[in-house]
Parts: sequence; C-alpha cells; structure tokens
Amino acid sequence: MIEKNHTLFGTKIKNLKTNEVGLVIYTWVNTFADGDVDFATCVDKNGKRYNIALDEIQPVEE
Repeated sequence: MIEKNHTLFGTKIKNLKTNEVGLVIYTWVNTFADGDVDFATCVDKNGKRYNIALDEIQPVEE
C-alpha cells in the first residue's frame, strides 16, 4: 500500500517537463526493482491529475 504524505498539499509548482504551473496534492514513494523514487501527484490548470517524479518539478514563489 502506498503511504501518502500531504505535507506539500497546495504547493504551487512548475512542471519542468511541460513548463506548466500546477498544484501538489500529495507525495509518495514509488518502489521499483532497482530502487525507490519520490513522486508527487499534482493537478494542472485544467484540473487533470498526474504523477511526476519530484526531480521534475520545482516550487514556484509568488
């Protein structure tokens, strides 16, 4: 079972893959055969939810 961390809930981020702004819903650890990768579940400006590695997002300061 995935343990969700809601500490960053509502943090405005920039998706470094698409250069779009979004919001973090929660973070979690994705376990692969060769290691663990930190992921975030985010929503884009259209409300579509997506998962992305934490290395591929950056917080946005207003």
